[in-house]
Amino acid sequence: MNKRTLHAVATGLAATVTLGLAGCSNGSHSDGGRQDGAAPKNPALANAGATVGGTPQKGGTLTVLSNQDFTHLDPARNWVIGDMDFGTRLLYRTLVTYRAAPGAKGGELVPDLAEDLGVSSNGARTWTFKLKRGLRYEDGTPITAQDVKYNVERSFSPDLAGGPDYAARYLVGGEGYRGPARGQHLDSVRTPDDHTIVFELRKPFAEFCNVTVLPTFAPVPRARDKGPRYDSRPFSSGPYKIESYDRDKRLVLVRNPHWDPATDTVRKAYPDKLVVMMGMRANQIDDRLIASEGVDASAVPWSKLRPESTPKVLTKTDVRARLLAESTNCTEMVQMHTGRAPFDDLKVRQAVLYALDREAVLTASGGPALNDLTTALMPGSLFGGKQPDTLGIPATGDVEKAKRLLKEAGRPDGFATTITVSNGDKGVAEAIQQSLGRAGIKVTIDAVDPSAFYDTIGDTENRTDLVYTGWCPDYPSGSTFLPFLFDGRYIKEKGNSGNHSLFRDAATMKRMDEIAGMTDAARADAAWRQLDGEILAKAPTVPAVIERMPLLLGTNIAGAFGHTSFGGQLDYATIGLKDPAK
Repeated sequence: MNKRTLHAVATGLAATVTLGLAGCSNGSHSDGGRQDGAAPKNPALANAGATVGGTPQKGGTLTVLSNQDFTHLDPARNWVIGDMDFGTRLLYRTLVTYRAAPGAKGGELVPDLAEDLGVSSNGARTWTFKLKRGLRYEDGTPITAQDVKYNVERSFSPDLAGGPDYAARYLVGGEGYRGPARGQHLDSVRTPDDHTIVFELRKPFAEFCNVTVLPTFAPVPRARDKGPRYDSRPFSSGPYKIESYDRDKRLVLVRNPHWDPATDTVRKAYPDKLVVMMGMRANQIDDRLIASEGVDASAVPWSKLRPESTPKVLTKTDVRARLLAESTNCTEMVQMHTGRAPFDDLKVRQAVLYALDREAVLTASGGPALNDLTTALMPGSLFGGKQPDTLGIPATGDVEKAKRLLKEAGRPDGFATTITVSNGDKGVAEAIQQSLGRAGIKVTIDAVDPSAFYDTIGDTENRTDLVYTGWCPDYPSGSTFLPFLFDGRYIKEKGNSGNHSLFRDAATMKRMDEIAGMTDAARADAAWRQLDGEILAKAPTVPAVIERMPLLLGTNIAGAFGHTSFGGQLDYATIGLKDPAK
């Protein structure tokens, strides 16, 4: 998923997956922490795998301080890691979800709308889910299996771009389907009754239950659907509903009186109200939370702590005690437009690969306390804990080799190009600009508002040559990483996601299909790892760092932890206030 996209992952679940599973295992993700039992020496990691603030009290208002609006809250379009966390924990429920727990336990799958984790048959080509009884929307009407089917179908609609495309990749009849607007429906999603939904897949997919945590598998009642306008007012099946939403300014959530906690083992719904204040400057948010005065004592940040604010936090014991910094397990990378000159030339792409100073990018991202260098595409969790270094490129780059590659490409004087970044990554972009400039590649920076970033780079016709973004595996398998970044068969003209290098390599796609057909999980894992190095050598992207998600809490916040399955973002299922009266 875009990073935006999701999870701190490990190979523990993938190792349990075999074709003959009767249902999904609730294996755990790695929390990215130490494996030797020793206490972390990094002061930023003092709260790793822990809950901060004790148990919340019910009531009060939780404030979220944000520098941006949401990219999408429509569950058919929601595939940004923070938006998914917020949407699926507060506004709508999915067939399956993640346990609300810090550390590795947060990677465990638990039933949500469904009674269990789903049952597979027909060699893992058919998956059946039974819905719980007593599920209701915010107006008291019942949630049905047909509503889940409807949202899956609307995720195919061309005017609802940007969401997860697992349904398009796996459901029978998904190719060419364009949604239910004209009365057309997917026969591969059946609802024998109001409480049963059956999915028919094109090929065996023993990991399908992991996919049903995504917002695509939340219910949307047909009568409430307003097409693209549904983004501003999704109808609630979760513990809160939208009271008001002024785009780019303020979102207010209040309790959904028809949410029944007896049907929900995950969400605690401690606050009476949540208020998201948007359009703030990132450094303003940091300073307010460091001071933690007045209403800010009951506030949390939407985005990560700015690198320049890190010293103000780590040098003060009382402030540092309020810091969370779980690993995102998302690979941040420079993606090159491989379908457009000069990046259609392998040697030019390799020149960028060798010219990039990853140490400088790490420093600009907050330094080694909050980041790790990366030497592969997939995060270390998909390599059993440690990434390989197949190319052996120095962390500061190899400028002379980059220049030689440019000369071999017929560009001895370099060239000019443009990179698009989110506003919050301007410092990273400058580090990229300076490091590539050493080899004669002149980079202009185009900084975009975070809420518009993915729509901007998803416009494949009009986007810039370079983009800086990240990808996170949706669950513990290489199948959720490499195909979504490098399978050229799923590139979209608008709302393109993942494959921002627009990489179309026949040999790579053929190998992906071969691995996807393997029934031995260990063999598939090994094959994905080998393919990672092969793709890296073709240089469609340059991996740079794996970031942590530093989040500073107000002094009145309780029940807070960075959820490993949401990229270290706060788990809104359990967060609340120590004293709601404050």
